[in-house]
Amino acid sequence: MSFIKGYDPETLRELVDAGACKERLDEIGDQRSLPAMLERVWLLKVLDRLDDALVLSEQVVRHARMAGTRKDLLRARVLHATVLQYRGAYPAAIHELNRCTEEADGQDWTALSAFAHQHRGKVHYDAGSIAAARADFKRALFLRQEAGAPEEQLESLLLAIDAVDRRRSSASVAS
Repeated sequence: MSFIKGYDPETLRELVDAGACKERLDEIGDQRSLPAMLERVWLLKVLDRLDDALVLSEQVVRHARMAGTRKDLLRARVLHATVLQYRGAYPAAIHELNRCTEEADGQDWTALSAFAHQHRGKVHYDAGSIAAARADFKRALFLRQEAGAPEEQLESLLLAIDAVDRRRSSASVAS
């Protein structure tokens, strides 16, 4: 079941069914499997329970480092960076996502690279670095197209690129 009902065209954040997210969070409870913990972090983040999401995301990174694969660890680090982003810690989120994109690119993990680039683009967007955001979104779009990603993943990137272009054009009109 998808909890995402769309994306805010201005903030690029997920629009979610909060009731369904809360139900799912209760359903998962305190399960300790890596997928359950990753899902809990995401649910806490989109429900704006950022303190809980931060604590759990740090635990998930440690858990993935000890018991997961390198890909699991990379996913956990990207998710942790998104929690930092939602908390407004843009430099820390960018730093972590720089390392994630480098590792994913270096390992030729196309899907994970696209995932990391897209999230780094969102952090740049929130931080007001429009050119960097656009470059990351374009790179993620290219990688997703190359990997044959589903249409919904491509659409979210096209929405992000459109938002960047609108923000850039409104900034140039204002100056």
